[in-house]
Formats: sequence, C-alpha cells, structure tokens
Amino acid sequence: MNRTALVTGGTGGLGAAVVARLLADGWRVVVPWVAERELGRVGRGPDLELVQADLCDSGSVASVVATAAGEQDAPLRGVVNLVGGYTAGGRVHETPIEEFDAQFRVNLRPTYLVTQAALPSLIAAGGGSIVCVGTRAALRPFSGAAGYISSKAAVIAFVAALAVEYRDEGVRANAILPSVIDTPANRASMPNGDFGKWVKPAAIAGVIAHLLSDDSAPTSGAAVPVYGRA
Repeated sequence: MNRTALVTGGTGGLGAAVVARLLADGWRVVVPWVAERELGRVGRGPDLELVQADLCDSGSVASVVATAAGEQDAPLRGVVNLVGGYTAGGRVHETPIEEFDAQFRVNLRPTYLVTQAALPSLIAAGGGSIVCVGTRAALRPFSGAAGYISSKAAVIAFVAALAVEYRDEGVRANAILPSVIDTPANRASMPNGDFGKWVKPAAIAGVIAHLLSDDSAPTSGAAVPVYGRA
C-alpha cells in the first residue's frame, strides 16, 4: 500500500467493482457514501476507508479529500469520479429548466468539486490520474435526455480542460464512455434488455485501473469507449 485512490460512487453498481479491483491491485481506497443501504456492496478491510459525505457541498468534499490525502505513506495519486445519475424525461420543450439543471448538479458538480479539492494533493504527490464518467449518449444522443446528454458532454469537455491545464504537473485526466452497464438497477429498469451484450462492471473496472496505472502514462485527455457489445 503506497498510494491512495479516492472513488466517488464507490458503493454503486459500478463503483463496488472498481473498489474491489483497486484493493486487489494494492491501492488504499477512500470511498465517500450517502446511502447507508448501499454500504453492503463494498467489503471491509484495512485498506478501505468509508466516509459519509455530501459531494455537492464543498466543505464536505474538502473533508473527504483530507482523509484521502492524510496517509503520508500512501499519497493520493488517483481520483475516480463515478457519481452521477440519469433521469428520463421528455423532449426539450417538455422539460422544465429545473430538471435540466438537476442533471448538471448530479453529473457535473460533484466531479468538479472533488477534482478541484484533490488537485493540490495530486500535484504535491508528483502527479496522478483522474478518471471521470461520461456516456456514449454524449456522442450518440437519444431523444428525451437533453439534460443528461448535455451534462455528460460537459464532463468530457471538463476532462479535456484538465488534461491541458495540469499536464506539466504530471496530472492526467481521462473519461470513460459506457453504454449500458450490467447492474441490478439497469436490469430492473430494462427487464427486456439483452443482458448478454451489456458491459460487466468488472470489465469497466479493469479499464479504470489501467487508466490509473503507470502503464497508461502517455494517455491524457482521452474519451475511452467502454461499450462492449451493447
């Protein structure tokens, strides 16, 4: 254990797989959480720290980052921004601005606040890697999701900006673009889907682990498809 990763959304369907993979790879992992019912998705162990936090609040985010950066022998070197959400809606003329704004609040605000707070520690550690989650829909839109699509496109643009702004400090930033992830929640919401084509969380966790590793050192500013066959 000589490095720490902060994983937001680490108690979710994808997040639990990412946490498990990073722990297996030898990372110390810090996971902020909101819903106690989701804690059962992640195990327990000496290298895992769970911190209750509101990631839309800058003070709460600062506390989480302080915990992640608090181990001198395991500096913060990775940030994985998985927090986000999707709300089905109507077309633009049918969607209140409040619903549009809400998608930016859940998909962009936590990513910005966590990244902003973590950057000084990443720089102080000599560099690190940030991974954010966009969506295939940002490149291939579908009807009834303008807020979701726009907010996730903003995440991709944010990653591109980070890659340029912090490359000289050794901080890399990349986005992954999922299609449909094979989680229990997605199966429940789309019971007639072809589950065999959906991407398994563990497979995406492998991509994220690679983007955090030194093996991906030349890669920054990328939007990496993780569509599988979906």
